Amino acid sequence: MKRVPIIATGMVLAMTAASLAAEARATSVATNGGSATSTSVAIGNGRSDAYAGATNGGRAVANSTATGVGIGAARSTSVAVADRGLAVSNSSATARGSWWGGAIADSQSVAATVGGVALSDSNAYSEGSLGGLAESLSHSTATSFHGIAISDSAAISRGWLGGRAVSTSDSLADAYGGIAHSQVRAISDGSVYGSATSDGLGVAVSGPYRAARADVRAVGVAHRSARAATRVSAVEIRR
Repeated sequence: MKRVPIIATGMVLAMTAASLAAEARATSVATNGGSATSTSVAIGNGRSDAYAGATNGGRAVANSTATGVGIGAARSTSVAVADRGLAVSNSSATARGSWWGGAIADSQSVAATVGGVALSDSNAYSEGSLGGLAESLSHSTATSFHGIAISDSAAISRGWLGGRAVSTSDSLADAYGGIAHSQVRAISDGSVYGSATSDGLGVAVSGPYRAARADVRAVGVAHRSARAATRVSAVEIRR
């Protein structure tokens, strides 16, 4: 008779371990005097990947962090590639689910340059509690050819008391001998069975000796069975 509680306890521990499984991978490749550094951290139910590649004296840095707590799942990917320039990519995803709430966070960051500077930051944050659902998707891309490209993307969602919140943020900066800066913020908050959705898109493209900037902020808030949807886009191209 003692075997039954022992087996049940083992099953519970196995299920807990599976739900909190973490996976982290980091890869760095450097040739011809290049310098590449990658750092990957995964906690709880998170998956983190970081890839860095540099050549011809270039420097590439990729940092990725993923954290999933409770009934939360997080995925973070960071890629940095540099040829005679500097590329820095940072990606962070955090998802929290508790009291039967669910949360999903997905963050992707890419920085690539040839003889210039590319800086990319992506941050996805979600928090679902008390039966709420929160989902955050953030993508940031910075590319430059003998120019400076800066891309910053953040998606923040909060769902609680049966509410649902979904945020999607996409940022792109592309510089060809100039300066391009894109910043996007998507924020949604759904509570008491409310549903909120926020979508933000920012694109900045610059040519030689030109500067382009795109700033986007999308905010959606819904309470007490209400619905809110926000979509904002900004595109600036200077060639």
